[in-house]
Amino acid sequence: MTKTKTNILLIYTGGTIGMVKDFETGALRAFDFKNLLDKIPELKQLDCGIDTFSFKEPIDSSNMNPKYWIDIAEIIETNYDVYDGFVVLHGSDTMSYTASALSFMLEHLAKPIVFTGSQLPIGDLRTDAKENLITSIHVASLQRFNKPVIKEVTLYFEYKLYRANRTTKINAEHFEAFASLNYPALVTSGVHLKVNQEYLFKPNLNKKFKVHKKLDINIALVKLYPGISQGILKSVFNTPGLKGVVLETYGSGNCTTEHWFYTILKSAISKGIHIINITQCSGGSVLMGQYETSEKLKAIGVISGKDITSEAAICKLMYLLGQHVSAKVFKTIYETSLRGEMT
Repeated sequence: MTKTKTNILLIYTGGTIGMVKDFETGALRAFDFKNLLDKIPELKQLDCGIDTFSFKEPIDSSNMNPKYWIDIAEIIETNYDVYDGFVVLHGSDTMSYTASALSFMLEHLAKPIVFTGSQLPIGDLRTDAKENLITSIHVASLQRFNKPVIKEVTLYFEYKLYRANRTTKINAEHFEAFASLNYPALVTSGVHLKVNQEYLFKPNLNKKFKVHKKLDINIALVKLYPGISQGILKSVFNTPGLKGVVLETYGSGNCTTEHWFYTILKSAISKGIHIINITQCSGGSVLMGQYETSEKLKAIGVISGKDITSEAAICKLMYLLGQHVSAKVFKTIYETSLRGEMT
């Protein structure tokens, strides 16, 4: 018997996309996703079944944290064998963090997970919510030979589907809110959906799907700037229980050559604190040792984040620390692409 209809689970966590405006008072209230097909009849044209699951209390994306990441992972884990794909509705401000985290937490994923949201509420006249929602469900339902086309965690916004752990939010006002500057779009939505097959993640389908729920939040993010002081840096690295630091350096991984700077970093590494070097540029990659200003970082054992985004760098660090990866192999594993997050 040939299977023709796919089943999609829509998970609403919160965010602008799930809001509708009361036109009499102007107030925003949560949209009832149980009546989704009544409000967006266009969805009936998709050859798929759609079920919905909503958080009891919608979470503003500014309040998103690893606890909720685990909740989303558990919803997917519980329903993994029942549905062919998942669409997660999420506030745009921290969507790249949540989606990146899920990409690491869900190992050997063989089904599509599409994160999306909107800049305007679903009931607004000029809303981007409907297009983002309809196309996200369409993408999640794509099948070839009764197998999902997409087999990774993705993010859809304004006509483009990206690998989630390659994205960053770049604009708070335009509909084109996200970019993936170091990796091409997986799908482009126009008159037709154009799937860029060569860029899709290809998981090992012989391995069993596994959900990792332990994340270690004892980390810090430090962005270098001209004039950063010894005292500020020391206070960060002396934080009790600190296990890892993502260091946003200049250009291709460069930093000050002040002696005190290297002394602080070298001392931290000797204490077992992992330091990840990523560029604070929107695009490009860290190439430690290319210039004199990064040679010493490489020499003292700083880990190269290559072309990883800040969001993915943080989530990958939390994930690997939660897996209690041995200090001997931590650098090697971090510098290895696990879910297509780095080139």
